[in-house]
Amino acid sequence: MLKLLGKSPSINVRKVLWLCAELALEVEHEQWGSGFRPTQTPEFLALNPNGMVPVLIDGSLVLWESNTICRYLAGRQGRTDLLPTTLRERARVEQWMDWQATELNSAWRYAFMALVRQSAAHVDAAALAHSVAEWNRLMQMLDAQLAHTGAHVAGDAFTLADIVLGVSTHRWLMTPMPRPVLPAVQTWFERLAPRAGFAQHVGNGIA
Repeated sequence: MLKLLGKSPSINVRKVLWLCAELALEVEHEQWGSGFRPTQTPEFLALNPNGMVPVLIDGSLVLWESNTICRYLAGRQGRTDLLPTTLRERARVEQWMDWQATELNSAWRYAFMALVRQSAAHVDAAALAHSVAEWNRLMQMLDAQLAHTGAHVAGDAFTLADIVLGVSTHRWLMTPMPRPVLPAVQTWFERLAPRAGFAQHVGNGIA
């Protein structure tokens, strides 16, 4: 059986759990991370030297990096609807997945730590304002993309890009900060709500 290591509140663990629900995959889930089993032990670092969650174990294969795990699971199950095999269609999906992992995550990190985690190390007002502004700017880019497609992030069909950005959008909506009204984002996010695993792993009140 597949094994997933990582605490349920983690945004990166939640995207994998949502995907597992979409794939109807049984997975043995162990809670690792802050508040649970520590990830800085030799046992965990042997699996992921970064000391971060999630980690997926499939027999002798050990994977880390949540978006890579999502790609692997979709490919493992032959779900070409979620991760197309044609070069152009797959590139569109992966483009937005990579954007989520690099640009969007980098923008929200300070604001999230300050406003949700209330970290004592994140109290600089200027840095907070910059993070909020960048986060909102990038979400406006997503809104423009969704207005263009009229459906999902990478085009007409639901893909992995919608999973990773759906979880990120939930965090944006749950963080107590000023944000613009983004009609295309709101319509798309509401469209995600009936999907398998969304209520359990995304719309569960956890930012």
